[in-house]
Amino acid sequence: MEKPYGQDVKFMLDGGTAHPVPNTLARGQWSSKIEFLLAVAGQIIGLGNVWRFPYLCYKNGGGVFFIPYILFLFTCGIPLFLLETSLGQYTKQGSITCWRQICPLFEGMGYGNLVVVLYSSIYYIVILAWAFVVYVTATFPYLMLMVLLVRGVTLPGALDGIKFYLYPDPSRLSDPQVWMDAGTQVFYSYAICIGCLTALGSYNKYNNNCYKDCVYLCLLNSGTSFVAGFAIFSALGFMAYEQNTDISKVAESGPGLAFIAYPRAVAMMPFPQVWAIFFFIMIILLGLDSEGGLYIFQLFDYYACSGMTLLLFAILQSVCIGWIYGADRFYDNIEDMIGYKPFPLIKYCLKYVTPVVCMGTFIFSLVKFTPLKFNNTIEYPWWGYALGCWFTLSSTLTVPIVMLYNVITTPGTLRQRISILCTPAEDLPLIKKDKMRFELLGLTSPPDGKVI
Repeated sequence: MEKPYGQDVKFMLDGGTAHPVPNTLARGQWSSKIEFLLAVAGQIIGLGNVWRFPYLCYKNGGGVFFIPYILFLFTCGIPLFLLETSLGQYTKQGSITCWRQICPLFEGMGYGNLVVVLYSSIYYIVILAWAFVVYVTATFPYLMLMVLLVRGVTLPGALDGIKFYLYPDPSRLSDPQVWMDAGTQVFYSYAICIGCLTALGSYNKYNNNCYKDCVYLCLLNSGTSFVAGFAIFSALGFMAYEQNTDISKVAESGPGLAFIAYPRAVAMMPFPQVWAIFFFIMIILLGLDSEGGLYIFQLFDYYACSGMTLLLFAILQSVCIGWIYGADRFYDNIEDMIGYKPFPLIKYCLKYVTPVVCMGTFIFSLVKFTPLKFNNTIEYPWWGYALGCWFTLSSTLTVPIVMLYNVITTPGTLRQRISILCTPAEDLPLIKKDKMRFELLGLTSPPDGKVI
């Protein structure tokens, strides 16, 4: 198969026209499309789907949770997912060097992503090694989830649980925590704003259709969460039926919810000991294949890997690409890789809707802020909140600190420094190709400032 051209581009003249000549990249690449899809699926589909999503639904009143979740999915989740995977594929760089090439002023976002990952888990596994570790770990949990779903919906009282899952309570929308939970669940389960998507995308072939990958993987992710909710709430409906109580009182709405409902469904199956083993194997595989698994402390979950931290990074990324680097230039990059431009709405989301929705949720949460409580009842000691603030600030402060350092160490006037730090690297594929084309045609710059 012919290798696509990327950062190392050669041109030849044919009748006065410059044509790109494909050249093999030195950087490693996925050997097949399925390896990339399974690697990303294994990274983004995990405990966040079968554990975190259902308990957040239960905690926030069932079906009403879908309203802010779907809003964040289409205005923030899919646009940012496309942004990160396509930037990795375009630059062939990881999260730190990627931002250094696109906009050096925002290089600190890469370091901030790294801090979030270090706090949440040891996320980095040799990426290409996943091409083997993923054929099993990304598929077995689906088989187990379908078994639990089929068993759950056949239990007495399952219909009541499903009704609670799907029936919205509009009054809950006035609670800022519902919006915060929905937004950060999208970021958490999609592995957005922690740098791994950029790293995974950087090993794609230059002409890989990252736009289609983005749509398919996002739909797969949210679809998995939706199906997992049916499995959980059908089991909760059965538990409420057994106890003759309301489903809203059958279990605590904390992180342990999934470990109450799933085992209950397993216990009602033939040969429950065998299925129990399979269930915990599934949990282990999801934890290994995703970026971390079930966090021991709510402090990590609330402060380090979700909440305001990811909202702030989402705002910074969308502003950087949408306004400084340029949404149109970003779309030109994607068009150069896949041959056409994605649906225009995504571009406008990155430029306007994503930062507005994230900023609105951030401000809403600050105005109605309430301290984190363990199991919604017990307040943490002062040092717990101090530790939580450290988790948040140590990652988000890397952006202004690195930004200030780069401004100070860059030569020239302040205006010149800002201009330099907001200019993308000249060795980026599309810029390099245009520059070489102009040189072959005897030009020093594009005629009338237009790309030919």
